[in-house]
Amino acid sequence: MGDFNLALVIVAIVVCVLVFIFNVYLLVNFQHPDDANQAYFPKFVVVVGLSIALISILMLPADVANRQACRHAIYNGACNLTLPMKDLWLAVYIVDAVLVFFIIPFAMFYYEGDQDKSVGKRIKSALLWVVTTAIVCALVLGILYGLVGKVDFTVMHLSSSNTTFPSSWDFSSSQQCIGGSGSHACSAYLATASSEKTWTMRTTFPEYVVALATIVGSVLFAIFGGVGIACLPLGLIFSFIRRPKAVITRSQYIKEATELGKKARELKKAADALHQEERSGSKGRKWRKNVKAVEKELLQLEEDVKLLEEMYPQGEKAETAWALTVLGYLAKLVLGILGLIVSVAWVAHIIVYLLINPPLHPFLNEVFIKLDDVWGLLGTAAFAFFCIYLLLAVIAGAMMLGLRLVFITIHPMKWGATLMNSFLFNVGLILLCSISVIQFCSTAFGYYAQATAAQEIFGHTLQSLRGIKYLYKYNVFQIAFVVLAGLTFVYYAAFGWRRKKPSGRFQLSA
Repeated sequence: MGDFNLALVIVAIVVCVLVFIFNVYLLVNFQHPDDANQAYFPKFVVVVGLSIALISILMLPADVANRQACRHAIYNGACNLTLPMKDLWLAVYIVDAVLVFFIIPFAMFYYEGDQDKSVGKRIKSALLWVVTTAIVCALVLGILYGLVGKVDFTVMHLSSSNTTFPSSWDFSSSQQCIGGSGSHACSAYLATASSEKTWTMRTTFPEYVVALATIVGSVLFAIFGGVGIACLPLGLIFSFIRRPKAVITRSQYIKEATELGKKARELKKAADALHQEERSGSKGRKWRKNVKAVEKELLQLEEDVKLLEEMYPQGEKAETAWALTVLGYLAKLVLGILGLIVSVAWVAHIIVYLLINPPLHPFLNEVFIKLDDVWGLLGTAAFAFFCIYLLLAVIAGAMMLGLRLVFITIHPMKWGATLMNSFLFNVGLILLCSISVIQFCSTAFGYYAQATAAQEIFGHTLQSLRGIKYLYKYNVFQIAFVVLAGLTFVYYAAFGWRRKKPSGRFQLSA
């Protein structure tokens, strides 16, 4: 079958099926009991969105494997029986953009619509928001594509004259051109700066849409990813440090449970007042601030209840429950240490390979290549793990900043207690950042992923796009990522070990 990689096609099909099954499993186990046997459309969007995000990340290792199937071809054009990776990339990311900017917002507006309204009115209201968004996005994309939708490639103009075929060639360091040096410049090494030219061409519209989506995702990725790459492992480690050291007495349990009950009644009263304000139509800045405060206090209350249950296990298997609690915190410590190693490796790789020019060392690129030499899929699996770890860091960073910044909405993911709007929000965030994760990985592991379709799209085109290329030329996103990672590490080192003090009586701001 020539260069056609049948094994790669089989693996790709099997992985897609496994990803779909895994996402259905996540949905079933994370969903809130109130969403059981209903909200089928948002659930379908969640499964499809998560599948697209994971498949898009796994496509980069597949792209590398697909290129390796052409290793016997003299040039890429001679290898035309492998997977059409460039078309697959564009298709996946166009679907990604449609999900992020249209389908997921529609599902969220429909799900969060007033339950007292009929289904038709909720659909109409959601469509109104989505159509308005679609018109604005179409106008912005059309105008930008018409004005600056071009790529400027910097090339070197080399030329040489013609001559009859000689019986012998007479070339030297001073004579490098056919027919004499003259005014021709045929050596890139000796060419002057004046030989550099700019080759301008219009990019395709799908590539332009992917590029702009990547820019939006890169901003979020630099912020959430930079914070999350540090807080993901350190949060697990400091969770072990702040763990309950021993079981409390029954009297202590009753005292703490009574205080939590009072706090729960205060929050219920505040939530009812906010719901009444919402019905009256007074949803101003103060209302949103109070909603944020209630959400934050509710999350803290849930954490306090969980901690209290851990400190005073009840029932016939209380001792077993306490033993599992201890083992759970030990697992967090082990995972935190392993995650810290991965995070340090990521930050070190960014510094030595991306921020320093020329790169000091290939670092992780060389590790993946050596792992491939040990076993064909070992380097690919490690490569995919590092990419997926970045996505987990983005979610961790969004959760941390969401608890501390007023303008970021909290959408926690909890086992057996995740509402569909939180699911949809996090899926949208994952999809939006997955494009940037792929672009980031294709750049960071450029030596390992060289000559792939991903590098053609995210490397050459994106980094030469007019008006955008300077963000990548000066490593703006990589620098922001490293700086935020360092600041988060300092924050956790200074305050992460402290146990949160219980808040006093909760009141809405006047």
